[in-house]
Amino acid sequence: MEEEMTEDYGTWADQVIEKIRKKISWVSDKNREGIPYTTDMDGSYDNKADQEKKWDRENGLNWWTNGFWGGIMWLLYQDTKDEKYAQIARVSEYQMEQCFDTYYGLHHDVGFMFLPTAVADYKLTGNARSRKTALHAANLLAGRFNPAGGFIRAWNQSEDKDTRGWAIIDSMLNISLLYWASEETKDPRFRKIAMMHADTTKAHFVRPDGSVKHIVEFDPETGEAVRSYGGQGYKEGSSWTRGQGWAVYGFVISYLHTGKQEYLDTAKRVAHYCIANIPESGILPIDFRQPPKPALEDACGACVIAGGLLEIARCVPESERRIYRRAAIKILKAIDQSRADWTDGCDAIVQNCSEAYHDSKHHITMSYADYYFIEAIYKIKEEGILLW
Repeated sequence: MEEEMTEDYGTWADQVIEKIRKKISWVSDKNREGIPYTTDMDGSYDNKADQEKKWDRENGLNWWTNGFWGGIMWLLYQDTKDEKYAQIARVSEYQMEQCFDTYYGLHHDVGFMFLPTAVADYKLTGNARSRKTALHAANLLAGRFNPAGGFIRAWNQSEDKDTRGWAIIDSMLNISLLYWASEETKDPRFRKIAMMHADTTKAHFVRPDGSVKHIVEFDPETGEAVRSYGGQGYKEGSSWTRGQGWAVYGFVISYLHTGKQEYLDTAKRVAHYCIANIPESGILPIDFRQPPKPALEDACGACVIAGGLLEIARCVPESERRIYRRAAIKILKAIDQSRADWTDGCDAIVQNCSEAYHDSKHHITMSYADYYFIEAIYKIKEEGILLW
């Protein structure tokens, strides 16, 4: 029975991969000189590299999701071996090198920016230029570490918020850049920082029931935890779905890089909370604890959770794998069947994504939703190397 189920999943995944290849082939050609984030009313991607626009300091080339477009290209390169994907990926990677010169717009998300681009390029092709870029980014990320509280500081100072002591759940994925830097240079400093941040996150973000907080504020001088914030979720004490995904995926990645069992156990605890809260439809809300109306969704958070669940499945005994794989595939099938646009009318695949519960706009497209969806489908086939 298990073999039949696995074979069925594989057949379905093969069919989705064919649709991905077909769509990304023309979408990549259309947007080869840009860095897409979201689509407009006509279904066309925007371009975060557009130099004719006036961007805020942390937008434009500094926008935190800019690495995922290149990441999609590297996923397709691994699959097809088509050099055009490597060439298109490097367009955005090399454009983002300018961010080091301006500096001020960079923050904790340098991992999201340069892991799926520079690190991926170096891992897959040995590009020496990409190695230098990735190590530069890793040193910037390490420089954000607050030793008093054992955390990597989130964001930069703003006029209306004192964020010197803020840490966020998202950084559990960003610290993968530090693990890579230690493995590449044989310098343990980066790994030590990443592990201290992971330990702090485990202690202060993950609740006993497996739900997680988005933002925790620490005293930047003493390191004492002060309070938490609802952030992009419904409210303080709620359970932002994409944040759950960052925790599931982030802790299992920390386990893979360190072998520390506590990280895998934490990933599983958060995963069990997620699995228990997946609706019958497989369509996930922005926040697991939001009111039933309006029925706001975030397909992006769903994709992140699915990717983390599939990674856990690789790490546990055979007798445990089914629970994680089945939950992940339920999510991914729901997206494929009812929240994906496979036509030529929209550049993006995954629909109904939401940046935050209290934003004025919901159910948009976001390039990193496509990245995590595509990556998760390849995980089902166990193809390609892990870029994190």
